[in-house]
Amino acid sequence: MTIHVAGRRRTPDSLGRAFPGAEIVDVTSRAEEPWVRLSPFFPHGGIPVPFSGGLTGRSVEGVWQALKVFRDTDVDLSKLDVTTMRGLKRTVRRYGPVLGHRAGPSGERLLGYEAARRLIYLPSYRWVLENRVADLVSRLRETAAETDVVLLDHTTNGDVADLATPLSHAALLRSCVEGRRPSEEEPPGEAPGPAAEPEPGEGVRTW
Repeated sequence: MTIHVAGRRRTPDSLGRAFPGAEIVDVTSRAEEPWVRLSPFFPHGGIPVPFSGGLTGRSVEGVWQALKVFRDTDVDLSKLDVTTMRGLKRTVRRYGPVLGHRAGPSGERLLGYEAARRLIYLPSYRWVLENRVADLVSRLRETAAETDVVLLDHTTNGDVADLATPLSHAALLRSCVEGRRPSEEEPPGEAPGPAAEPEPGEGVRTW
């Protein structure tokens, strides 16, 4: 059977026509228990912060936002402690253009957009899938063995290198369920600097 990723804004009728008989699973921050736990906004706690030497964050989104560097402000480690799934965003409207993501809270190097996806976002979300929600991943794998599954997300792009389109965590989840994993190696020759908008995660947001 097949695992699909579809936009959460699609109507039930539209999903039913496109994926007849499939199991529909919302994996966004607006989902019900237990599937909301697959959202990168969910505050699992204990998520290792890349390049930090032992620092942890509550959510994947908190880790991503904490290490973001803007023209007018540097990293914000308070985002690592947010447990409400709210107040996580840091926007260009407030802080100016994004310069990159810092390689660790006190690191000197700024990562470009694709490098930040591969070195920060992917390993953080993979850690959650392997260490906090492995039971849900197994449930999805068992369901997908019997019928088609549709994962609902706010975006559907699973190509980490497609910087013009938001990265879908549901697509990363699908890869995990299917036993595949995008590369977490730094892309060669990428310079830091402003990225295409918006960023990985849920909803349409700035970098």
